[in-house]
Amino acid sequence: MMKYFKVTLIALLISTASYTHLFAQKFEELGQTPPMGWNSWNTFQTKIDEPLLKGMVDAYVASGMRDAGYTYFVLDDGWMAMDRDNNGNLVADPKKFPNGMKEFADYVHSKGLKFGIYNCAGTKTCAGYPGTHGYEYQDARLYASWGVDYLKFDWCNTDSINARDAYTTMSKAIRAAGRPMIFSLCEWGNHQPWLWAKNVGQLWRTTSDIHAGFDKDLSNGSWSSYSVMHILDLQNPIRQYAGPGHWNDPDMLEVGNGMTYSEDKAHFSLWCMLAAPLIAGNDLRKISEQTKAILTNKEVIAVDQDSLGVQGFKYYSFDGLEIYVKPLKDNSLAICFLNRSSRQQNIYFDWKEHTLVDAIAKLDIDFGKTNYSMRDLWTKKDIGTTAKAFKQTIGAHDVVMLKLSKQ
Repeated sequence: MMKYFKVTLIALLISTASYTHLFAQKFEELGQTPPMGWNSWNTFQTKIDEPLLKGMVDAYVASGMRDAGYTYFVLDDGWMAMDRDNNGNLVADPKKFPNGMKEFADYVHSKGLKFGIYNCAGTKTCAGYPGTHGYEYQDARLYASWGVDYLKFDWCNTDSINARDAYTTMSKAIRAAGRPMIFSLCEWGNHQPWLWAKNVGQLWRTTSDIHAGFDKDLSNGSWSSYSVMHILDLQNPIRQYAGPGHWNDPDMLEVGNGMTYSEDKAHFSLWCMLAAPLIAGNDLRKISEQTKAILTNKEVIAVDQDSLGVQGFKYYSFDGLEIYVKPLKDNSLAICFLNRSSRQQNIYFDWKEHTLVDAIAKLDIDFGKTNYSMRDLWTKKDIGTTAKAFKQTIGAHDVVMLKLSKQ
């Protein structure tokens, strides 16, 4: 009897493990650091085609972005025909992609990149193309057959659809299709995905769409695109929900899309402090040396990609000057001084008068007792230690970003 019980128990455990694996909702190994890549929307919207995008893939590699850690090449809305085929399958627009989507995915992969694609939880995408509602498993199988590595899943035309159910269904469909894919929930934060999406996807949007504006929103009639500063201000209260494999997504990068050099540098620095996904959206064929230098600064990128996976927090704010802190592995820190004001300001920060405490990272630093060496991540120079007060002039809409290493 005891032998029979042991055999039955073992069989039950094996069965339970198999059942759990079968219905697991996402590929846990993906997105252990914030995904990095490029997306077609911010510059081209739906005006995309195969020759343009192959040129963009080539420019991606030539720019040095791939070598700096950017991995994904993501097609946004507008890639598909307006109707499904007779079998209900999505079809790549034959005029835009005459060789089909599998051939384009193969081209992306041949350049050492991973391929991403877009659809929507609603009946139609935001631009009016066929949505995935009711076709989740069929679409996931199709994407897997094309070699898709990343799915951005939007939230337009979703009247009467439950967000949590819709995204969970698509997550299960991706898992059932069998090909590991990053699942990006682009639900705009309307239904607080940070509370429920940890096991559903690797990242979730936290706000409305971004636009290339530093501190002024852009009205689109019935809704507004948010500025970099507006989005930044919404991240601190939800930082505890981010971590390896599950990231808050404050939307794509607007670096190179019309802001000033200082504003682009501030935008990029702060997204790295937030442990945000770094998804560029500029025209890579026309990338300036300044933009390239921002997007490929490996020392700043390393802050974003730090394996500790802690989202930074706002430590100080006064008269337009703010200080952000991001705990890093090996007991080091990233510190970002931000000047939100439209005038030049002087930084005077006496480290010995400050302690940094963060329950999320179990951080408790008294600079009066512990000394750190300092490195400026934009000038790429070592600049002394925290034994002396930090003094520097900071321009309007600019940042100073430091890495502090324990001595």
